[in-house]
Amino acid sequence: MLSNPLIATVLIFALIAFGEWLSIKSRARVPMLLTAMVGFLVLSWTGIFPSDIMEKSTLGALGAILIGPAILHMGTMIPFSLLKSQIKAVLIALGGLVVSGALILVIISLIFDYPTAVAGVGPVSGGIIALIVTSEKLTEIGLSSLVVIPALVVAFQGVLGMPLALNIMRRYALRLQKDIDNGTFVPMATEEELNGTDQVEEKSNPLKSSATLKLFFVFVGAAIGITLGEITPIHYTLWCLAIGVVGLKLKLFEPKALEKSNSFTLTMIVIIFVAVGSMAGVTPQEAVNNLPSVLLILLIGTFGLSLGGYVMSKVFKWHPYKGMPVALTALFGFPGDYILCEEVSRSIARNKKEEKLIFNELLAPMLIGGFTTVTVASVVIAGILVGTL
Repeated sequence: MLSNPLIATVLIFALIAFGEWLSIKSRARVPMLLTAMVGFLVLSWTGIFPSDIMEKSTLGALGAILIGPAILHMGTMIPFSLLKSQIKAVLIALGGLVVSGALILVIISLIFDYPTAVAGVGPVSGGIIALIVTSEKLTEIGLSSLVVIPALVVAFQGVLGMPLALNIMRRYALRLQKDIDNGTFVPMATEEELNGTDQVEEKSNPLKSSATLKLFFVFVGAAIGITLGEITPIHYTLWCLAIGVVGLKLKLFEPKALEKSNSFTLTMIVIIFVAVGSMAGVTPQEAVNNLPSVLLILLIGTFGLSLGGYVMSKVFKWHPYKGMPVALTALFGFPGDYILCEEVSRSIARNKKEEKLIFNELLAPMLIGGFTTVTVASVVIAGILVGTL
């Protein structure tokens, strides 16, 4: 029965739905993605879920295809004027990585050894791509026994990062709420910049209002981004983000492109399947054998990111509640950064207008922080450090 693709999909979807319910009931104190990932791990380890349930579902494969269009969509949510103002988010994210990496290299090398430290630094800095770079090098130089360390770090880093970032973001959202009540709130971008002003023309032009054509153009843009990622050293996710931002500026795409094509909710659900599926390769024995080093790497890495984010926030005169989650995006990246913004704004806001204001304030720095750490810096850090082994 579980080999049926629809039934397998429904079972995994049930974890995501339960995570969403728990997030709503706890007022976002328990992240939806964390609940789904840990639940998937427990059900897989206990044998309730077969080891190949994600492959049986096939939705994970679709999710891998939709990452490019989803990231392009994120670019259409950030006006160029707002993007230019996020250089502080980039520097705060990098500051967190520097402090975190330095602490891991020093402390883990003293307690375990230098290769173990290197195996953990790259993945803590970002995720899947850094995991691949690190694992390939460890295997190449005969340290394949250490490959499980970056895999476990990537699998469990969100367990610490997401709840911590979410609760700090909640505190910042409450401060924003007070500013709204006091009349001192100044949004980073105007409503017109975020939502566009072309609504009347759109309704009078059937070609511009076609959801199918809107979705097609998003896929074309994402395909161009992926192609550029293959022929250049720049990762395709950065190209997709850039194409979304530039396309919005040139009016090639509408603001919030996937929402306008009625496709965003399904796209995000499918991508969450990919995130949940990243836990599939972790076995109980691997987790137990490497638990001490992995746990220490995660604790030191999380502390270092928080400390670096705090210090850099002070340097750039951001409130630490705003800057620290930006640094912590290294532990979860996309789609976690987007989902946390959504959960916090929904749980704190007292009405739809306030929810939109809080969401817009949280989203841009979190997305930029996530792309800085996960997509760019982590790959560079992993590539440099594995070269020292």
